[in-house]
Parts: sequence; C-alpha cells; structure tokens
Amino acid sequence: MTDKDLWNAVLEEIKPDLNVMSYRAWFQNLKLIKIKDNKVIIQVPLEAHKHVMKTIYTNYLDDAFYKLTNKNYEFEFLLQEELDDSLFQSSSIVDNVDNFSKKEVVVTPTVPIIEELWETNLIPELNFDNYIVGDSNRLAKTAGMIVAEQPGKVHNPLFIYGKSGLGKTHLMHAIGNYIVNHSKKKVLYATSEMFKDDYINISNNDNKDNNIQVAANFKRKYRDIDVLIIDDIQYLVGAEKTQQEFFHTFNHLHQSNKQIIISSDRSPEDLKLLEERLRSRFMWGLPVDIYPPDFELRCKIIRAKLKNMTISAKIDENVIEYIANSCQNDIRFLEGILNRLMAYTAMIVPNKVDLNFAIEALADFVNNNIYKEKSIESIQKAVADYYKIRVEDLKGKRRSADIAYPRQVAMYLSRVLTEENLNRIGLEFGGRDHSTVIHACDKITEELKTNKVLDNQLKEIQNKI
Repeated sequence: MTDKDLWNAVLEEIKPDLNVMSYRAWFQNLKLIKIKDNKVIIQVPLEAHKHVMKTIYTNYLDDAFYKLTNKNYEFEFLLQEELDDSLFQSSSIVDNVDNFSKKEVVVTPTVPIIEELWETNLIPELNFDNYIVGDSNRLAKTAGMIVAEQPGKVHNPLFIYGKSGLGKTHLMHAIGNYIVNHSKKKVLYATSEMFKDDYINISNNDNKDNNIQVAANFKRKYRDIDVLIIDDIQYLVGAEKTQQEFFHTFNHLHQSNKQIIISSDRSPEDLKLLEERLRSRFMWGLPVDIYPPDFELRCKIIRAKLKNMTISAKIDENVIEYIANSCQNDIRFLEGILNRLMAYTAMIVPNKVDLNFAIEALADFVNNNIYKEKSIESIQKAVADYYKIRVEDLKGKRRSADIAYPRQVAMYLSRVLTEENLNRIGLEFGGRDHSTVIHACDKITEELKTNKVLDNQLKEIQNKI
C-alpha cells in the first residue's frame, strides 16, 4: 500500500465518526506530505487547523493509522510557509548544489502553489436550494439572495443574528457559494475564532523579519478579497486588540465597496461588550433576525432532511409532527433526532416507523419537558399553564385583568431569563411596541419590592422552566 493509498484509507476510516460539517471543516483540506520513520507530516490550510487537529482530532488519526497498520505514529501539522522552510532545509542536506540554485529550485514554484492553496472555506452542499424557508427566516434569505446577486452594492454589511442552531451558518455559506459560482469574486469564510487565531499568530512570532511577512500575509488574506464572511462575531468579546484589527479590516473592505457578511447570536445593539465603533458599523447595512422556526417550518425541514434518508418511505406523518414538537429551537438538534431514529430503525428493522416506535426509539434522547429551554415560547407556556389561560391569550388583544397581568409577568420573565431585546419580546407578544414591554417590566419589578406572594409565584413558574 502506497502512502497515498494509506492516507485515503485513513480518511475513509475517520469519515463515519464525524458529522459532514466537521469532516469538511477539518479533514477535507488536509494534505499528506510524507510518512517516514513513523512520523506523518500533514499540511494544513490555516493556523486554526493546527490548533484544532492537535487538541481535538489527533486521536482520530492515531486510531485510524493504528487500525490500518498496527503501528503508532507521531503527527506534525505544517502550514504552507512552514512546509517550504522544512523542504528547503532537507534539500540543503541531501542535494550538493550551491545556495543560488537551491533558492531557484524552492522559490520558483511558490507562485502557482499559493494560487492553488487559496481556500474559500465554504461548504458547497450548503446552498439556497436546500435552505428551507418559513416566516421566521424569509427576510434573512431574501436579503441574502440580494447580497449574493449584487455583492458590495446593497446591504453592506449584512448582519444576520439569531440563536444558535437556526441556520445562520447555512445561509452565509449559501450566499458565498452563489457568489463563487456566478462570478470571479474572491470569497473568504472564517469564524471569529479563526480571525483571532490568525491575528494572534502575528503577535506570537518572535522573528521580526518573519513577523512582517506574517502580518502581510494576514492583511492579504482578509483584505485582498471581494467578500468577507465572518461567523459568530460575538466571540471577539474580550479580545481588544483583535477587535481593533477587525475594525481596520472592516473599514478597508467597506471603503473599497467589498461585501461584508457577519453573524452573531444577538443583535448589534445587544453586543454590549464589543467596541461601540464596531457596533455602530454593524448597523450601517442591514441587520436581519432569524427566529426559531414555527411548527410548520420545523415539519418542512424534517421532510426535506428525510428525503436523503432510507427511512423516508416508512415514516408516518404523526412521527414528523412528534419530532417537530420535541425540538422547537435548534435545527441541529433536529438532525440529531433524525440520525438517532434512523440508527434505531436500522437496528430493529420495523416494517413501519409509527408514533409508538418513534417514542420508544427516542425515549432517552428527547427531553419531553416542554419547558426545557429558557426561551420566550417556553416562558409563555409556563405562565399560561400557571394562570390557567391560553398562550394565544398572552399574544392577543384582550386587556382584561385576568389576561393583562399574566402577560406582564410573561414579558418580565422573558426580559429577565432570556437575552432577547425589547423589540423581539414585543413581537412575540402579538407585535406589541417595546414601550409596552418596558412598562410591564417596570411594573413587575416595582411590585416585587413589596409583594412576597408574587415573588413566590415567579419562583414556581421558573421551576417549571
């Protein structure tokens, strides 16, 4: 077996143990350089890959190599520039040629290699065609398609925000892939952690001459592009110097009419720990919110995902509804539920996947407590149950005391227990103005100072959540 065959076999051994996104993000772009004396040298595209491979995924490589060769290996992860240095040093030992000719041999091919190694970091499978749309994400998709058609001309920056697991990353990849497939523009997708790691790499470099080159490479990577997509910007909180660098990168791209797309788990005004000048710039373009999917959209997403699964022909409609009701706030968790159901079906091999079978298969996986997350929806359910009214009453227009007071309690708890802003809370209570939410919160806060009964009631409701 050649080294190349062994490497391909190792990757095939690892692939089933990871989800598609993890495999594509961390393993797909690795390149085997050589295997010698039980040492495996692997080229990685980014500094972030070195850290992640060393701290998280080395054991996957170790297990796969041992299973295939019955040997233990040492792994070294190198960037392109480190690889060039390594090869240059080894060639100076092996080849008895003068320094000038050695430099010619090593340096000449670097230009085409750099071009080949440019990576968008985009996942091709995440596109607009398989991005399922409902009322909760329709505006975000529409804005994304406009940006994809005219990058740098409208909605710049496009700021997409919402809770984790609602499809922000999918939408960003879809925008990037559309631009790549319909233009010659240079696109880069990176998480804020990747940006931070690349920037820290400059500070940690002791060699001043090399540091200048690393800094130049950093600026070329993040500024010499047409579209910059940054995921999870909230993780720049606390990294003051990295925020400063991102500020300058943002300004450079925006002044050059280059498109910037940013995602966060909260709106720009709620990113209180980020620099004010950054937050104000995030508002220059279009901030769009992605809400948790409603029941209808969750069912659509489940049906779409089932099309690629072997159990699709066996599954009853009421099973789809059961799963949709069991997972209300996180699309990733939906995928986990379906994978669990498929695995259980493969083991038992039933003729039909009905509701009883699904309940049995997911008994230890699905938390049937409907108040399992501190979301506005779960708070509304808990409050409605406590006061013996309907959730629809909390969202409706009735102002009688038996409805208005529980509504104020629910608004207060939504403000205290979640990170949602006033506008979002008002929207979830029938489209009420943020001033109504402020009034409700102030009233309950004031009453709690003297009303011990209310204090106990709120504790009982919180115990339900």
